[in-house]
Amino acid sequence: MAVRSIVLYGHPALRKKSQAIKPVQPIDRETKKLVADLIATLDNAEGLGLAANQLGVAKRVFIVNLSHIDPAETFRVFINPEIFSRDGECELEEGCLSFPDMYEYITRPERIKLRARDAGGNEFTLEADGMLARVILHENDHLEGKLFIDHLSSITRQLMRGKLKKLRAEGVASAASVASAASALKSSGAPQTPHNARLER
Repeated sequence: MAVRSIVLYGHPALRKKSQAIKPVQPIDRETKKLVADLIATLDNAEGLGLAANQLGVAKRVFIVNLSHIDPAETFRVFINPEIFSRDGECELEEGCLSFPDMYEYITRPERIKLRARDAGGNEFTLEADGMLARVILHENDHLEGKLFIDHLSSITRQLMRGKLKKLRAEGVASAASVASAASALKSSGAPQTPHNARLER
């Protein structure tokens, strides 16, 4: 279980559509490791949700943890999620770990129904509303290569242009730095560390 770097806006991984994970029971070691890293990273960031894309991994998995809002909640794992029903409408303020210190009001469906697989590879269905539905929708967008700013009006995005331009430059620079380091390691023949990994804490 490792705390990984969360990629920022501008990193190409955030615009990639994720690939489905092979539905097996129990889930394979690679997916199990990815889920553990997602949990560790989200716990460290103290956020509400995190998708694999935000770790630079184009796999259809995200996690949600609303325990900061409801102590009865804990980590929920969603592998190969499929939202098949959306109902109602609600506007609330949202942020995103890939957009540090940026918050905007977003309109989303108020209630949803979905099917997915849990950390053990077991299929389940879920009806969600309120904040749980909103976080699931936000993270599911990530799996489609869609970001919360895509829900904003052109006027709002224009007002955010300066902040987005600066953040995008940081994200692009980070991606380029990682690619350069990986290339250097490959050329040297040295063992490679996953490009988005931090030292385990």
